[in-house]
Amino acid sequence: AAMQRFLGPLLCLWALRLPAGSGAAARGLDVASYRERVRAMFYHAYEHYLESAFPYDELRPLTCDGQDTWGSFSLTLIDALDTLLILGNVSEFQRVVNVLQEGVDFDIDVNASVFETNIRVVGGLLSAHLLSRKAGIEVEAGWPCSGPLLRMAEEAARKLLPAFQTPTGMPYGTVNLLHGVNPGETPVTCTAGIGTFIVEFATLSHLTGDPVFEDVARKALKALWKNRSDIGLVGNHIDVITAKWVAQDAGIGAGVDSYFEYLVKGAILLQDKELMSMFLEYNKAIKNYTKFDDWYLWVHMYKGTVSMPVFQSLEAYWPGLQSLIGDVDNAMRTFLNYYTVWKQFGGLPEFYNIPQGYTVDKREGYPLRPELIESAMYLYRATRDPTLLELGRDAVESIEKISKVDCGFATIKDLRDHRLDNRMESFFLAETIKYLYLLFDPDNFIHNDGSDFDVVVTPYGECVLNAGGYIFNTEAHPIDPAALHCCRKRREEQWEVEDLMREFYSRKKTKKFTLKRTPGHGEGENAKDPEDSSSEKAGEKRNSKKSSHALLSCPSQSFNSKLAVLGQVFLDNT
Repeated sequence: AAMQRFLGPLLCLWALRLPAGSGAAARGLDVASYRERVRAMFYHAYEHYLESAFPYDELRPLTCDGQDTWGSFSLTLIDALDTLLILGNVSEFQRVVNVLQEGVDFDIDVNASVFETNIRVVGGLLSAHLLSRKAGIEVEAGWPCSGPLLRMAEEAARKLLPAFQTPTGMPYGTVNLLHGVNPGETPVTCTAGIGTFIVEFATLSHLTGDPVFEDVARKALKALWKNRSDIGLVGNHIDVITAKWVAQDAGIGAGVDSYFEYLVKGAILLQDKELMSMFLEYNKAIKNYTKFDDWYLWVHMYKGTVSMPVFQSLEAYWPGLQSLIGDVDNAMRTFLNYYTVWKQFGGLPEFYNIPQGYTVDKREGYPLRPELIESAMYLYRATRDPTLLELGRDAVESIEKISKVDCGFATIKDLRDHRLDNRMESFFLAETIKYLYLLFDPDNFIHNDGSDFDVVVTPYGECVLNAGGYIFNTEAHPIDPAALHCCRKRREEQWEVEDLMREFYSRKKTKKFTLKRTPGHGEGENAKDPEDSSSEKAGEKRNSKKSSHALLSCPSQSFNSKLAVLGQVFLDNT
């Protein structure tokens, strides 16, 4: 019973185990071959970014040079960092960590997107920080509660905090990294730009002990919830000063999408019943007013009348999100609708007119977005349906045939005639390639079902890491949910956990779990990776800070519903 209480939060986050073997072989799809082709795609893009574009944010693949787009952070390098480890490239991960520590500066006079900086920079640095030991880096004492990448993530996030200083708690969309919010900055922000912080900011608060990040993220989420319409919908853009809706179109796509995603993922990460309840209420309204024949349209947020009968490529994340709440049958039906669009064009146009069955004028492009591949990855983990592997196959073939150029992969400007644009967004390496690779790599450590994990010694006691159940932020940066329990335990909880661990060690020979007890800094070697090279240690230790607000403990919180990941979440038993 004691062990069940200790491991409860981890067990509930481990991926759903499904029988090996699927119809893929019967359909003649060579999964290993496609996995290696995806690997080759990554290095074709990554190496040309390093050769032609670094230290700029992004590669321009048609002219073989670079450009800054979101803030002059060497963004592609940050976004690609955890993908390197997922592909098994430990040495390059270590090299890039050193490059980022030496070269990235957030104290610059640049106007940056609050949303994009959070999901790409803060999220990418947090993920890399939590994966550092797995990558063979000799982490400093106190990790994962301290470390150079964590300090960088915290510095970047603090640059965003002035944007949240509004009467409503909803943030401005843009902030100057040196001066804060510019005078005259527009107060109109999209819904996703307000509600997409809880994953990164709560992780920061739990690791650093500073509650300010989680507090502002929760306040923004609740402000959107408070301002939903009487029929339970939110619009597309809102004034963060007055809380008046400026764009009143309601849907699941562009401008709204990751708000819904973060209610679900925040609920899983934090075991937060309130966040999940908010999403489930939205989900009812979405089904009632926007769903037609397994498509989702845009409607007026107050009236529920259809305003745009279009499918947007950004909406293709929705089947994956449905799988996380256990709604797999509906997810597959919607996924298959979206897949028909892919087959029609060899990619997803930004807008697709559902009644006409064709692209929308000036929205015919495909910037190599990941959302449909992301949904395929989640649904394949839940169902093993070989159709989902076929989408991965089609994506590899289409992207290589249409988008590949000498210096990387170019945005497809028009899917009708395959004209290209001179841009390769950083999310191509952060998300598209990553989800494709994970779709074709069932044994990747990201898919760990909890049978293998590490125990790490921290200043607060021992904690379990690398057990699986990773939560991807909306830029596909994986966060280990167990890490949130490592850094903020009351003394009584520390004693309780240490007692439980002693009991666990006495029983471990009879358990099926593989336990790797990771020594503290300087006491032994990394047990996970075959390579033993390491990066430079950071210079200063973080000053410890005590948190004054309520702490989360390891034992599972009580729920009315049960929690799992990659297949079923919060199944309602009532």
